[in-house]
Amino acid sequence: MTASLPPAAIRVLRLHSQRLLAPGLDSPVHAVRWMMALQAQDLPGALYSVGLRSPGSTLATVRAALSSGSVVRSWPMRGTLHLLAGEDLGWVLGLTSARTIAGMAGRHRQLGITTADVGQVRGVAESLLAGGQAASREALLAAFEQAGQSTSGQRGVHLLALLSLDGVLVQGPLDGTRQLFVLAAEWIPHPRNLTREEGLAELALRYFRARGPARLTDFTWWSKLTVKDAKMGLEAAAPHLERMDCNDIDYYLSPETAALLDGQRAAGGQLPGAGQLLLLPGFDEMMLGYGDRSASLDPAHAEQVVPGKNGIFQPTITAGGRVIGTWRRNVRSGDTASPEALPFAQLSPTRQRAFDRAAERYRQFIGSG
Repeated sequence: MTASLPPAAIRVLRLHSQRLLAPGLDSPVHAVRWMMALQAQDLPGALYSVGLRSPGSTLATVRAALSSGSVVRSWPMRGTLHLLAGEDLGWVLGLTSARTIAGMAGRHRQLGITTADVGQVRGVAESLLAGGQAASREALLAAFEQAGQSTSGQRGVHLLALLSLDGVLVQGPLDGTRQLFVLAAEWIPHPRNLTREEGLAELALRYFRARGPARLTDFTWWSKLTVKDAKMGLEAAAPHLERMDCNDIDYYLSPETAALLDGQRAAGGQLPGAGQLLLLPGFDEMMLGYGDRSASLDPAHAEQVVPGKNGIFQPTITAGGRVIGTWRRNVRSGDTASPEALPFAQLSPTRQRAFDRAAERYRQFIGSG
């Protein structure tokens, strides 16, 4: 018999599975590996997301993980930049890149990108980066232009993305605020090799362990696998997961996360962390890890989190996993390291104090780089 999952527990359990509550994980690499992939088109926000899940880390240690190759940045899902462990990049791209490239075909026709063009810029990139060299986006685009390949009108960015989706390039070491491109085969010397069936099973298992309770439709949205492949992965992972019912919908989560409900029932109280206030960056996986965000975000406030539905997620203030406001760097004060609260309703004195503590942790993290 499937256990019952209280709707109000979903968001709190997700805080636990995402390792946003103590004790967290012991290093940036372990945090990224646990999460499988973290959305990272906003690199500073992504580094902070890693720091939130590895509370003993500093901005410097997170940056060091990227500069060592332990963590890389590429386009493994949904045509969007993510951080993931270097050894996982190849097998994940093997599952996802073909559908991503196919979905971009219309845009590539508009930009006049042909198979021959991609082959030419691949040769240019390999010549420029061979032997452990690294180059900025600007340097690569300049080399493409010199070879006769236009990079205007997003054409250059799409060429770089295609080379990354093909597993030729990856974003690795940091140079100040810029991340440099390197050859993936040189930068990731020991990639994991999984069969397609093994990869589907592992992707599903790690998704639900790190984001459960979640639905099959959440996993399908996040991974952009076909429904058939997503189901195949879940079926293989299911023996290692708990299945729970909420409003006649199946949710999957790790046994460890599910056990928190048993502890709550035995104690007759709230789940641990039910009142925890956090400052999350704009594209954190608590928002972007699910197709349905209603457990954490009241639809009445969606416009404040994603103004104009433009795909740009504002940093959020959450209490027990529910979004209660947004925040921004306090540019008016001149101290951009000091978060400014933009709550949906006035914060109580208790929550204001919690916000101040979370803001101080944020200041300490970004000042530690």
